Amino acid sequence: GYNSDDKLQYRGRLDASRKEAGPTNLNRDLFEAMLQISRTGSGPKDQIPSMGCSIKWR
Repeated sequence: GYNSDDKLQYRGRLDASRKEAGPTNLNRDLFEAMLQISRTGSGPKDQIPSMGCSIKWR
């Protein structure tokens, strides 16, 4: 997510989900980061990198 000055503020994971099924009440990291950026202009200090995508293309 970018702020109003087009400076990158968030480049972390979407949420805390994993490949296998788990709890449905997981942290929504991207959503929360976008809210923070819209309110303050700055992203969260602690960001967990994304792990890639398990979708396989044919």
